[in-house]
Amino acid sequence: MRRTPNGWRMVVAWIFATLALVTLMPAGSAQAADDTAPPPMANGFGLTQVGTATGNATNFYLTVTTPEVAGEQHIKIILPSGYYDDPGRRYPVMYFLHGSPDDPVQQTYPALSMSDRMITVIPDGGARGWYANWLNQKTKAGAQNWENFHLKQVIPFIDANLRTIAAKKARAVAGISMGGFGALHYAQVRPDLFSQTASLSGDIDLSVRSMDLRLAVVASLVAYEPSVDSDAAFGSPYPVFNADWRWNEVDPSQHMDRLKGGGVGVSVYVGNGGGSPGDLEFWLEGAAKHVKNAMDALGMSYHFVNYGDGSGWGTQCNGGHNAGCWEEDLRDLIPRLERHFAS
Repeated sequence: MRRTPNGWRMVVAWIFATLALVTLMPAGSAQAADDTAPPPMANGFGLTQVGTATGNATNFYLTVTTPEVAGEQHIKIILPSGYYDDPGRRYPVMYFLHGSPDDPVQQTYPALSMSDRMITVIPDGGARGWYANWLNQKTKAGAQNWENFHLKQVIPFIDANLRTIAAKKARAVAGISMGGFGALHYAQVRPDLFSQTASLSGDIDLSVRSMDLRLAVVASLVAYEPSVDSDAAFGSPYPVFNADWRWNEVDPSQHMDRLKGGGVGVSVYVGNGGGSPGDLEFWLEGAAKHVKNAMDALGMSYHFVNYGDGSGWGTQCNGGHNAGCWEEDLRDLIPRLERHFAS
């Protein structure tokens, strides 16, 4: 069919109008229709992204830099499957802290993707960062202000870029092993930020009665490259002339009153390593019991699971310090957090 000059002008005008509409369309609107690419995230709060996000629209990780921690750090984000279906809906957030010497990208527990009611954020904690601002910032490891990174940067960054419910009631922090320490420690430092905290096989007693766990922290500082001084994170671990006061200040078992006073719910999961002192879980069971005793003395309510050798705790757990038990822990924890957030 032959077009008239006016007809061509109409076609050209329609094309330009369409291009203008696409150009003006908000990034979030375009993203909602794309089920393969992670959503755009804006730099801010001291975080600068390196390259592009890796993964898909609902399970991806960013690489960021920050003056608070040397090097490049990962932040893994798992969004509910229906995140893009309702642009007006906001979600609570669980911050999940990994163990040593792990990484957010390696946190592939199936249970972490089971929720369609909350966002899960897994920030880098380093191979031996211990979720703390180190005493010595001038080691070969460089800046090590992990607490600042997470509490002052990652949380507001997530709230600014995703549809979160930016309130204490809608925020939880949970972690495994080193991350279990971090979860209780962060909730004790900032009970205004979190309504729930959970330790899964956590190093949650760093008092002098658990000297073996103190020395395990020291060993991690020395063992991983670049090796640093054994006192770099918390100073001397030895109780001589109060030299270990920083260890006592960050020890979760000594400050459960902060959680009670701050209205933070507590969950603790632990096994017994099959009764073998060669399994770290054997020692962590004692730490968990000390925390339980502290909560009992304060008259706190809590959720405590000691699954022993794991024989009654799902099909993957043998009571040891391993992923099979932590998957079962998460399958118990996540529905409980969902109910809390919905209450």
